[in-house]
Amino acid sequence: MLRWFVALCALAVCQAQDCQVANIQVMQNFDRTKYVGTWYAVAKKDPVGLFLRDNIVANFAIKEDGTMTATAEGRVIILNNWELCARMFATFEDTPDPAKFKMKYWGAASNLQTGDDAHWVIDTDYENYAVHYSCRVIDYDGTCLDGYSFVFSRHPTGLRPEDQRIVTQKKQDLCMIGKYRRVDHTGYCQEPELPM
Repeated sequence: MLRWFVALCALAVCQAQDCQVANIQVMQNFDRTKYVGTWYAVAKKDPVGLFLRDNIVANFAIKEDGTMTATAEGRVIILNNWELCARMFATFEDTPDPAKFKMKYWGAASNLQTGDDAHWVIDTDYENYAVHYSCRVIDYDGTCLDGYSFVFSRHPTGLRPEDQRIVTQKKQDLCMIGKYRRVDHTGYCQEPELPM
């Protein structure tokens, strides 16, 4: 009897949560001018295929024509055992929703990534945390078949305790709770200092 009750409750929770990509809420009144600057990835949900592993730092900027761009770097492993620091450049194409962009990778990064990913800002306070989401492939039922997400912090040491609750709720809203892994920052991609 207890097993049946638990199964029924789990089914009710699943049905109550809407995991269709079209219904995911993004940041309201998103202000790209406040979003620019350096963000440190502190957690991520990986997509299918090759992707940045750790030491991920992204820098967002706005060009004179208003186009948002980003550079990012992080450690990757290719051919199962070759580690290197990948540096990427992307441009963002606007959509009718200010918090939703189409992201295109350029240069060597276009060989590591598929390009033209969705880049949705789910939530941010601009000064401490940001939650990013991208769905690459939508399944027949409208849910995300292949997607990824980043939790960013302005601080290399990670999120503040008061931001944890908000970020956890956003992970739940994205139907990705329990799918994230921690992103370490060991200094792998930092340029070595030259001797004087």
